Amino acid sequence: MNVSGCYLCTTKIPLSKEGVFSIYSSRPELMAIMTELVKERGLEVKIRRGKADVQFLDWHILQKVVEDLYRTLPASKRTAVKCSLGLLGEQPNDFIPLGEMYHKIMNPRLVKIIQEKLFHSFLQPIVRASDEEVYGYEFLLRPRSQLYHFDPGALFKFSQQSGMQSMLDSEARMNAIRTSAMMLDRGTKRFINFLPNSIYDPEFCLRSTFKAVNEYRIRPEDLVFEVVETEKIQDMSHLKRVFDYYRRAGVKVALDDLGAGYSTIDVMTELRPDYGKLDRKLIQDCHLSAEKQKVIQMISQVAQNLGTTLLAEGIENRDEWEFLRTKVDLGQGYFFGKPAKTPLKQYVK
Repeated sequence: MNVSGCYLCTTKIPLSKEGVFSIYSSRPELMAIMTELVKERGLEVKIRRGKADVQFLDWHILQKVVEDLYRTLPASKRTAVKCSLGLLGEQPNDFIPLGEMYHKIMNPRLVKIIQEKLFHSFLQPIVRASDEEVYGYEFLLRPRSQLYHFDPGALFKFSQQSGMQSMLDSEARMNAIRTSAMMLDRGTKRFINFLPNSIYDPEFCLRSTFKAVNEYRIRPEDLVFEVVETEKIQDMSHLKRVFDYYRRAGVKVALDDLGAGYSTIDVMTELRPDYGKLDRKLIQDCHLSAEKQKVIQMISQVAQNLGTTLLAEGIENRDEWEFLRTKVDLGQGYFFGKPAKTPLKQYVK
């Protein structure tokens, strides 16, 4: 089995069925436990400069070794272990946490999808409530090859577990920018998702994003960067810094999952997003639920007071839309169009 490559931190390392797996911990008792586990698998361990180097000639054996290490050590001790992978005869590259290495080694197919960018962007239309004309599109990640199919949610979850979140988030953003330049006319809004935790320093992390915006001659005012997993935000000050950076560049920002159970009103008031997207669970059968209607009406009023453009996503039928279109500015969902490779010229009413 050949694995074409893997990123450890920012270093791309070509992997194959042969290589060197290195382990390090500042705690001698953990080094002793790990060394003994490796030897039980029949592999030779060389101790050099406080680290244990393990040569492997079969990827499946490496998987078993890493799984043994991961399963044997309790979570509280795994954080004290760092690992690296390299080719035979080469110096080890950057050491990363055992947990991240475990997920990479056990899921080489997903690593390949991310590092080789085996994905592209589909477009889902967003229409205006006032006249049902196409206002813009959200860009959604989809498999580029039938041989490497993936579920987008599962891929992003894996990227977070394996330390590849920043890479995937950045590449998905770049792909959406490039696709929008080829597919859409000026004036059409482009909603592009981002994970705030992947942007630790906006000026550094978003440099390539805005370089692409300039290269593809996209007007910043046509871009809407949408933070996903709003309910999981823990560092609000960090998100505000990211929002401020986007806005200084002339880009609009959006929050998703409004009404999903977290403190929606407080978050909206503090961040004052240009766009807000109602949670799809709130939208489902909203025309039949007085409770949902009350929440939607409340958020709609707050959005109006803040000057936030309100969007309802996940609309699947006319009844939902007929209730919503007097409460929101924009609509999105299968009722208007499924994600597709090419944009709709106009929503067919």
